Amino acid sequence: MDLVVGVYGETKRWPSAEAYGLTNQVRRAVVSILSNIAEGQGRSGDREFLQFLSIAHGSIREVETQLLISARLGYSAQHDIEQVMEQAAEVGRLVQGHIRRLRRELDD
Repeated sequence: MDLVVGVYGETKRWPSAEAYGLTNQVRRAVVSILSNIAEGQGRSGDREFLQFLSIAHGSIREVETQLLISARLGYSAQHDIEQVMEQAAEVGRLVQGHIRRLRRELDD
């Protein structure tokens, strides 16, 4: 949830011309992370959960890439997105850890 709040806070400062472009894309991607984790957890088995965690992990990388693009375009200063990037990296580590655990359990 903190990652979503961080991304929304950062994107508030982006140009209004990006409202339907990069801003919309990164916001949808960050919400997708939590949505996929929740949906996967609500599914019937670990294999399905693993699939949704994988999708969530892809969305994390998408958010990170879009934040870096925003810095390259001058919408965000690198130091302004560092905290959000750290949050994204932490969420990525947690998701990857859960993926590894589920894979081990499924292999047993």
